Amino acid sequence: MSHKNIKIYFILLWITVLINMIFADIFSIIVELVKGDVLAIPGEVTSIMAIAALVTNIPILMIFLSWILPGTINKLANTFVPILTSIYIIGGRSELPHYYIIASIEIVLLILIIFKARRWKLNV
Repeated sequence: MSHKNIKIYFILLWITVLINMIFADIFSIIVELVKGDVLAIPGEVTSIMAIAALVTNIPILMIFLSWILPGTINKLANTFVPILTSIYIIGGRSELPHYYIIASIEIVLLILIIFKARRWKLNV
């Protein structure tokens, strides 16, 4: 796979992960609204949302960074950043069935990113 094609591969996987993350949250909000429950957010909500905004920006930024970073740094980022994103996904888990489905897909996609990054042969 060419240098340009592998970057597109990473970008498409990161976009897919991000869309899944967004829909997991949307579906969770819908479930809470339909049940009439109050969203259970542990701790002080503005602080928690600030942390969520930071962590959620990781895959958002990886879409752009996968395109512009030079090969070696790109390979490292796409090897280690999926691990951080996986920790966020697993740590923010919900007991709702849709979350297990979406989180499983996200984790598989992140493993694909790591696998492809590790196998990327850089022309140094």
